[in-house]
Amino acid sequence: MTATPTPVGTPTPTAATNAAALPVGDVVSNGREWRQSFTEDFTKPAALGQVPSVYPGMGFYDGFTDTSGLGTYAPDKVLSVADGNLDFDFHTENGKPLVAAVMPDGYAPHTTARVSIRYKTTTTDGYKFVGMLWPSSDQWNDGEIDWPESLTLGAKPRPASAIPGTYANRSMRYDRAAQIPAKTDTTAYHVATTEWDRGIVRFYWDNELVSSTTSAVPTKPMRVTLQGETWTNRGAVPKNASGRVSVDWIAIWD
Repeated sequence: MTATPTPVGTPTPTAATNAAALPVGDVVSNGREWRQSFTEDFTKPAALGQVPSVYPGMGFYDGFTDTSGLGTYAPDKVLSVADGNLDFDFHTENGKPLVAAVMPDGYAPHTTARVSIRYKTTTTDGYKFVGMLWPSSDQWNDGEIDWPESLTLGAKPRPASAIPGTYANRSMRYDRAAQIPAKTDTTAYHVATTEWDRGIVRFYWDNELVSSTTSAVPTKPMRVTLQGETWTNRGAVPKNASGRVSVDWIAIWD
């Protein structure tokens, strides 16, 4: 049985207070001072195929299949930067859905982290998007934190956090009580914040606490990932589906 999440306070930023602006500086939240370690505002344009060279500090999945096995990670055909946004353009070529996943601060390991992104999506069946903390070990049994995650583009996102040590039969157990949807969908810009602290993970939507968990809290190093992929457990991707995710900025604190 998983523990009922206990919402604890709201963050008190010491940096920018404009919700549309990239937050710059350290942040005090829930009694802890978070030290900013990374920001990216996507101010340098990059055409398709140029993102890795224009943003050399980032990491990318490339050439292998996504979680469902339906899509292929192809950053050179999916990612571009324009008008201050990192754009994911999901589409099908030669019968294969193309997707992308980005590690904004490379494969940097974090032992706790506060991650905020401002983003929006189209409404598109067949594709999904998730901001993720994934084990640096690539061992799923170490846990997983997903926020924001929409099971299809444009839906209301909900958090999902896996309970470390529960891997069995190719799956993990999640704290279901923490999977409370946000109040709004992703078709307009919103800010999603994950606060992975010691003993608790909190999930914020536009600075409002959505839920938290004390039972699904990783203790091993994790990396920050912005993962676009084909939807899971919902069948084939519609042949003419074309979806888009626009990430305005990302900020990371440790």
